[in-house]
Amino acid sequence: MSQMKLTIFSRLVIGYLVIFILVLVLSGYVVVRIYQFNVVTQSVLMTNNRMMENAKKLTDAILSQVRNERKFIISKDKAFYNQFLNFKKDFERYLEEALSISETSEMKNFLVATQASYRRYQSLLEEQLKYLEANQPYSQGWYRQEKDKFSDSIIEELEKLQTHIQLNTNEKIMKLYEAGVEVYQMAIVMTAVLLVFGITVSYLINRSITDPISLLVKKTRDIGKGDFKGNLDLYSPPELAELANAFNLMCNKLGELDKMKSDFFSTVAHELRTPLSSIKMGISLLVGGREGPLTQGQQELLVLLREENNRMIGLVNAILDLSKMEAGMMTYHIEQKNIAPLIDQVVKEMGPLRETKKIELASEVPEVLPITKMDSERMLQALRNVIGNALKFTPEGGRVNVSVRTVDQGLEISVADTGPGIPEENLASIFEKFNQVNSKGAYKTKGTGLGLAIAKQVITHHGGKIWAESKPGHGSTFFIVLPA
Repeated sequence: MSQMKLTIFSRLVIGYLVIFILVLVLSGYVVVRIYQFNVVTQSVLMTNNRMMENAKKLTDAILSQVRNERKFIISKDKAFYNQFLNFKKDFERYLEEALSISETSEMKNFLVATQASYRRYQSLLEEQLKYLEANQPYSQGWYRQEKDKFSDSIIEELEKLQTHIQLNTNEKIMKLYEAGVEVYQMAIVMTAVLLVFGITVSYLINRSITDPISLLVKKTRDIGKGDFKGNLDLYSPPELAELANAFNLMCNKLGELDKMKSDFFSTVAHELRTPLSSIKMGISLLVGGREGPLTQGQQELLVLLREENNRMIGLVNAILDLSKMEAGMMTYHIEQKNIAPLIDQVVKEMGPLRETKKIELASEVPEVLPITKMDSERMLQALRNVIGNALKFTPEGGRVNVSVRTVDQGLEISVADTGPGIPEENLASIFEKFNQVNSKGAYKTKGTGLGLAIAKQVITHHGGKIWAESKPGHGSTFFIVLPA
């Protein structure tokens, strides 16, 4: 018998059948991976983001409780106690919600530890209030020390929770990226197999699968870097289009949340500026004796109120400035200026802070420097923020050195300190708004997290660059390069 040969049609049918089976297998694999993408994406949207918001709200609530109960204990003003109770209700509500949506044992452990410290804090405060109501003597210093210990413990646990949530989010995004790479690699392998059965068919399959996956990989990287702008348009396969829609929805929601946050801060700051200024004027009149002599306790209370009011005014002004800069509405008056007088002015302004902390603040500015185009007021603002930041994080007896030199690009200003240093992974994020490196021990400081963000906005608008170099334990150096 003669051996039966396959016809061209049969070979094509077999070839297309094999291709169909391969495509079917690949499609099933992609569907599974898409489902996993959707699960992880939904987890980030529904759990991680809400947990992060609750953690921040819990931190704000406990800090507000501590401030108001201290003011109540000093002034015996019921208004402060009522404020304290309001924040207490908020804290308990946020904590209950966070416990209900926590998805990992670590999240729950942090929240349980927070809850335990909070109960202890409340118990101590209730004991202290009983003494106050009965007008009995007690160790006020001991109670304050113990309450501070537990409130600090609460804040520390919440900071750990936020760090864990961020790491958990990063892990999920990394899983998305790795899954995308895996799908991409599978598509390449399948494409190589399909090339055996026909260049045309394999080309179409490659274009219909690998290109969308490449876009997904790129989009995953962008999300990992915090870039939520731009839409991912995918039409085929429909599963990838569905995933693209999920990505777009996630990006739009995150972008809206970021914008809502900025708009909210800007609006609140604008509305607060006038009443805060009125409060400042009223406090000044009272301190000056306009309404009659004051007792020692009243003087101390007014000093406390003035400090808090000045801090709030500074925060409001910083938020408004940063909001205007981000929206492109900040007005700059660019003129030909010498940077040397501005640096000298800032160094003189920092004198009280330098003397208080016994820090050596030195400046090395050459007599001859090229003239630079700049807005003097905004540049002063940037220099104050950078140099002030160095002084703030430098311990007592340390040193901060400000130097200027001419470089090819123009002028380079460096601010070096002997502070605790900055971890390498935080060197880029410190210039983001409301972002602060967690400091512990003697170097723990308070701030708004806006100073370096404003400085970056100002320097960037002038066509310059700003960055930091540091090693933990060896201080930090901030560099500013301005075009001449």
